[in-house]
Amino acid sequence: MNKTNTQNSSSLVDPFGRKIEYVRLSVTDKCNLRCFYCMPKGFKDFEQPENWLTFDEIERVIKAFTELGVARVRLTGGEPLVRKNIAQLSQRLTTLPGLNDLSLSTNATLLDHQADDLKQAGISRINVSLDSLEPERFKKITGGELQPVLDGLMAAKEAGFTPIKINMVAMKGINDDEFEDMVKFCLQHDFTLRFIETMPMGATGEDATDHYLDLQTVKQQLANSFDLIPGVMPGGGPARYVQIKGTDLRIGFITPISQHFCESCNRVRLSTDGTLYLCLGQDDKVELRPLLRQGISNDKLKAVLIDAIALKPQKHEFKDKPQQVVRLMSMTGG
Repeated sequence: MNKTNTQNSSSLVDPFGRKIEYVRLSVTDKCNLRCFYCMPKGFKDFEQPENWLTFDEIERVIKAFTELGVARVRLTGGEPLVRKNIAQLSQRLTTLPGLNDLSLSTNATLLDHQADDLKQAGISRINVSLDSLEPERFKKITGGELQPVLDGLMAAKEAGFTPIKINMVAMKGINDDEFEDMVKFCLQHDFTLRFIETMPMGATGEDATDHYLDLQTVKQQLANSFDLIPGVMPGGGPARYVQIKGTDLRIGFITPISQHFCESCNRVRLSTDGTLYLCLGQDDKVELRPLLRQGISNDKLKAVLIDAIALKPQKHEFKDKPQQVVRLMSMTGG
């Protein structure tokens, strides 16, 4: 996928000079796991399917974004693979001029039987959430089984996805004894590893901030066992990378709390019901679904997107106001 966008590629610049070129697109808020830091046990307040953006509506919005300079889209959820025919949507999006990178975030539980179709549909990269390699601990964190995730990872590897990134939420008292094991697992399978700090997103029944771990601590722990050197990794995300000397393994650190990256934020999030969120840690938003279903023209839709970016706040306030955002991560889009 290497297409040139000849439209206006400088329209989506926010009030702080940041060019918005990355959309995280949630195709469903439903998930077949229940990670305690994302969704409460027993949660059933999902968006009704009739309120989901249709594939036609999604394509319209993403087309408008690409005509305004967006080059990267990531399919997320909830768990995106629980939505039917996601490969068909992927294929439609990959044909859009200007979209140079279509990727997927998944828990991989359903990836075993979909990896080939997704690869053929044009998805080039995948991120897989994996917080533990111990089956019982994995079940405690997610409510699900580990083996389908491992099967999905191996299927993705066989299908030729590259890179495959493992996203591990680092949690004090839960999985802080597994970091080195996860490094060895990624070395064995040629995966990229990324650690993520917990964030205060909604009331999930167990406060994730109780398990917050500054990733500088994790980095130092790894440095005691591995020879770490500066590393780089292409992509549109905020991770800061190191590399294990003598290997191809990159290890990324995503630090929204200890070292926020708001000054370089290049993204917005589109939820499954058509709500455009301008910041993960703020409530600024624009409702697109009503406009789409009222028959808004393409030019007016692009004008709405330009006006929306003008509302993008300068930064989140996770540290100063940890209870500010009450919506769940699964509602926002990962």
